[in-house]
Amino acid sequence: MSPIALCTVFINTCMAQLVTFTVQQRLTLDSHILGFKIPGPSLPVIPQIFNVIFIALYNHVFVPIARRITGIPTGIRYFHRIEVGLVPSTISMAVAGVVETRRKSVAVQHNVVDSTEPQPMSVFWLGFQYAIFGLSDMFTLVGLLDFYHAQSSAGIKSIGTASLNCSLVFGYFTSSVAVEVVNWVTGGWLASYNLNSDKLNYFYWLLSGMNMVNFFIFLVCASWYK
Repeated sequence: MSPIALCTVFINTCMAQLVTFTVQQRLTLDSHILGFKIPGPSLPVIPQIFNVIFIALYNHVFVPIARRITGIPTGIRYFHRIEVGLVPSTISMAVAGVVETRRKSVAVQHNVVDSTEPQPMSVFWLGFQYAIFGLSDMFTLVGLLDFYHAQSSAGIKSIGTASLNCSLVFGYFTSSVAVEVVNWVTGGWLASYNLNSDKLNYFYWLLSGMNMVNFFIFLVCASWYK
């Protein structure tokens, strides 16, 4: 089971980067809506909101339809869930790079590259990448949990849940390592304290490419496991 679990570590690495840099991006954007100011640290709740919506749709719409087609009680098998989940995570990182490129262009257009004032761009642009990642999170983590429970004997099923949490921990740890390595190799894509001067969009696209490679590695590991 270890190779399968290791292939899901990177999705948590991407999540850690979104959580970290989105809070920093929020400081440069207009965070007001209907007269209220949205706190930056509250932004990571967006994927959880979408998870609630997606899980409801998955259980009440997708699973019944898939069950009639495949004859499988859960609609699709756990490996297929993980495979489906890894795709949106790649797309989410690519979208995050596009949004960051847009944010930097707005900063240049309004001459606020070196300013601490919020630029005229809504913070809710960041919601696109979070929404897509919420879909990825639902499929991947639920599929991984089903995999652990299906493959573990009755006495050690709790270890499967612990392994899921370990994947999350390793993902957040490797996110820090990834930033350090990228700064060392590139000469400082993320080294300054000013996101307008950094190359965060390049970093997101790099993560998207690495996520795609991780997806193909998972396919190989899954085929061996079967």
